[in-house]
Amino acid sequence: MKVKETLFPYLDSSVKTVVENGETREVLENYEDEKFDLIITSPPYNIGKSYEAKQSIEKYLEAQEVIIEKLLRVLSSRGSICWQVGNYVDKGEVFPLDIYFYQIFKKYGLKLRNRIIWHFGHGLHASKRFSGRYETILWFTKNDDYIFNLDPIRIPSKYPGKLHFKGPKKGTPSGNPNGKNPSDIWEIVVEDWEDGLWNIPNVKSNHPEKTIHPCQFPIELVERCVLALTNENSWVLDPFAGVGSTLIASIKNNRNSVGIEKEKDYCKISQKRIQDYKDGELKFRPINKPIHQPSQKDKVAQMPIEWLKKSL
Repeated sequence: MKVKETLFPYLDSSVKTVVENGETREVLENYEDEKFDLIITSPPYNIGKSYEAKQSIEKYLEAQEVIIEKLLRVLSSRGSICWQVGNYVDKGEVFPLDIYFYQIFKKYGLKLRNRIIWHFGHGLHASKRFSGRYETILWFTKNDDYIFNLDPIRIPSKYPGKLHFKGPKKGTPSGNPNGKNPSDIWEIVVEDWEDGLWNIPNVKSNHPEKTIHPCQFPIELVERCVLALTNENSWVLDPFAGVGSTLIASIKNNRNSVGIEKEKDYCKISQKRIQDYKDGELKFRPINKPIHQPSQKDKVAQMPIEWLKKSL
């Protein structure tokens, strides 16, 4: 089994990045207990992609549980697991994978801190049900004392100039000057609508990060978790690393990382993307870049010609 380790010198330290080609269950045996402060991944969804053999939902979950149990050994006491999943669909029936995985993680004593909804505006169009436009990240911790850094992931406040209107703080800013907590789907209902969803584009054909991988993680999605749930020089693990988006997000933010991937072609792409990043040639979408909003010109161009004639 070949291990590719790359060093990235920073101001006063070196970031280590490892790409391992092999089966996750086997490779994990090479790592010591409690090495990783964050384990983040998007496991195979059992939907019949080229890198997975589709099986019954029961057998799929049994196999995933074996891996999860091994992951808990290498997760630090202050560490987090972020498990990003969509839906398994069988003969038109939808099985929400986050519900099934929740039971597995609870079985091993982990505590759910957030169920984050990742919303994206584009995707495949369904014909016999509503088109899916979100996936779910389950964020679990081992213990109540866990790493959480809010400031690096704050987003602009909706009303940054809002002031306290009474009491001892009257006339002073009522919000954090550094921005607000990006929240999750549950906070939308109570607090705010616009920023409750993590509105990050999925990686499709026109995305700057697109590779040959059919279900690619956007770097920005991983980056939020890396910034919030680890410290500089922490170790991050992606047990189903694909083409290395977790590794790139970790390198960008001075974290050490390990990616395990059984497909050799994906490992080669990961290594090339890492080298491209080192050389300043990797294209990626910056974190918190606003989603494209159509201009008035774009909207007019998309109007049916019949409607335009009537409006003239």
